[in-house]
This record gives sequence, structure tokens and C-alpha cells, in this order.
Amino acid sequence: MSTAAVTDKRPNSLRSGHLPKWSPWAIAGGSVVVAAGIGLGAGLSSKVEWGLIAAILYVLGTFVIATMVEGKRQAKDRVATSLVWVAFLIAVIPLVSLIWTTVKRGVKVLDPYFLTHSMGIVADSEPGGGIYHAIIGSLEQVGLATLIGAPIGVLTAVYLVEYGRGKLARAVTFFVDVMTGVPSIVAGLFILSLMLMLDMQPFGFAGSLALAILMMPVVVRSTEEMLKLVPNELREASLALGVPKWRTILKVVLPTSIGGITTGIMLAIARIAGETAPILLLVWGNSFINNNPFSGAQQALPLYIYQQYANSSGSTAAYDRAWAASLTLIAFVMILNLVARGIARWKAPKTGR
Repeated sequence: MSTAAVTDKRPNSLRSGHLPKWSPWAIAGGSVVVAAGIGLGAGLSSKVEWGLIAAILYVLGTFVIATMVEGKRQAKDRVATSLVWVAFLIAVIPLVSLIWTTVKRGVKVLDPYFLTHSMGIVADSEPGGGIYHAIIGSLEQVGLATLIGAPIGVLTAVYLVEYGRGKLARAVTFFVDVMTGVPSIVAGLFILSLMLMLDMQPFGFAGSLALAILMMPVVVRSTEEMLKLVPNELREASLALGVPKWRTILKVVLPTSIGGITTGIMLAIARIAGETAPILLLVWGNSFINNNPFSGAQQALPLYIYQQYANSSGSTAAYDRAWAASLTLIAFVMILNLVARGIARWKAPKTGR
């Protein structure tokens, strides 16, 4: 029997048609139109409700049309793909909306004057002032927290991957897991209790200690995963040449994974840069410039945003300053993420052709 004859006898479900490439866009457009009609007919004023109806119609429409044209097997595949796209849009739309709203409202007062002046004697209800003192405070507090948390986190990860065995390693892993889920307010209360015991006043370095506590488990986990990706053959080759283990770690393991380690540290910095609760408890805020994190209250961008919004009481000036500071903080975090990606690509292992 020839191959053509065998092919002709295949079930019809295997010889079904195929939807054109533009069909998902057509189904999506039709779903949006139908959802808008349902929303207007039912008196639904929320665009979120319209979007959810459109998403449901899109998935159902994809399944029905694909079943009629391509069969149930291909229809299930298309439904799975459509669910992924719907989940992607549900995650992206709020993010885009947040960034758009922040940019739209933050650019009103964001200018060189705003970035280079402090609040000083400007009242929260008055126009003017800036965030220079908050930028200085955030850079110092986050920088000190990084100097404390990053080395401890990296060394802890090195111990867990290269040396950790037995009960001590399991205990360290357990406490790292616990610290990963510790709320920021708890870290702030811990440092505050020490300050009260020592009869100390609020100062910037206290906030850095709380931020370092929040940063360390993130650095440990990211560094640990990067060190595990280093092939054991590299370690074995170094040890076979008579190189001590500590030197193998220093000269082989860490340089190989430095890109991923740096990326994890940058992401940890971005995570603590927006913390407000520890700063509110330990640093208190200051309308004037304080360049010394070891003496006196300081300001920070997250705390500045909170205070300006909380004290706005109908003041447009304070409201605009809060949005402008939010835009500055988002830009700071975005720059850190871009730097992390750049370092990861720069330090990525190069593969030969």
C-alpha cells in the first residue's frame, strides 16, 4: 500500500483546517467589542469589569472557533496560549498604568531646582522646596546597608555551598528562610529596641542596620543559586592542580559567578530602596540637609513621599511633590535594574563558536 493511500485514510481530525495568523487579533478585537456592548448594556462603569469580560470572551471564543476549524486537540493548545497572554496582560496593564500615572503627575514639579534643594523652612502646604536632602539620606542609608549586608550575604552563601554540612548549615538555611519573610516593620522594631536600651536618638545609620537585615537573605539566596551553577569540573580541576580550596573559591568560583552575584545584590538594593517602615521608626525624617548618617535625624525618599502625601490635607503643592519624589524613586530603581542587567551580560561566560 502506498504512502499516499495511508495518508488519505487518516481521521478527519488530523486533516482539519488551520486558522490564519491574524485570527487571535480578530478574536481579541471581537471580544473587546462584545465586552463593551455588554458593559454598556448592563450599566457597568468600571473598565476593569469590561476587561475581565473581554478576557473571558477571548478564551471562550478561541476555544469555540479553534474547535470548529482545527479540532479539539489544537483548540486546547490555543486556549492554553490565550490563557498565558491574558495572564501576561493582567500583570502588565497595572504596571503600565502605575508608571504612566506616576510620570503624568510627577513631571509637574520635577526640575533641577526640585532635585537640588531641600524643604528647609518651606511648609508642606506651600509650593517650592525639593528632595535633595531625601536623595542624600537614601543614598547614604542604602549605601551603608549594602556595605553591611552584601559581604555578609555573599560569605554566608559561600559557606552554605562550599563548606556547609551538618546541623549548623541546616540551622543557617532555616534562619535565612525565616528572615526572607520577615516584615520590614519587624526589622525596624528590632533595631529600635536596641536603640531604646542604649538610650540613642534617631539617626540614619540605624535605618541602614534595619535595611541590611532585610537585604541579607535576598543576597544569600541569589548568591547561593549562582554558586550552584558553577560546574564542579572547574573546582575539581583547580583542586587537582594543588590549589587550596579557599583560593579555588576566590580565584575560580567567585569570578565565574560574579555576574549573577552582582545582579542579585543590585536587585536586593532595589528591594530595600523603597522601604518606609524602618526609616519612619528609626530615622524620623528631617526637612534640612543632614550629610552625617551617624548623628541626627535624616530624610529618605520613601519617607518623604509618605510625609508629603500624609500632610497634604488638600494642598496641591505637597501632593505634586509626593508624585515627583515617587517618579524619582522609580527612576532610581529602574536604573539599578538596568545596571544589574548590563553587568550580568558583561560578566556572562563567553562561549566559543
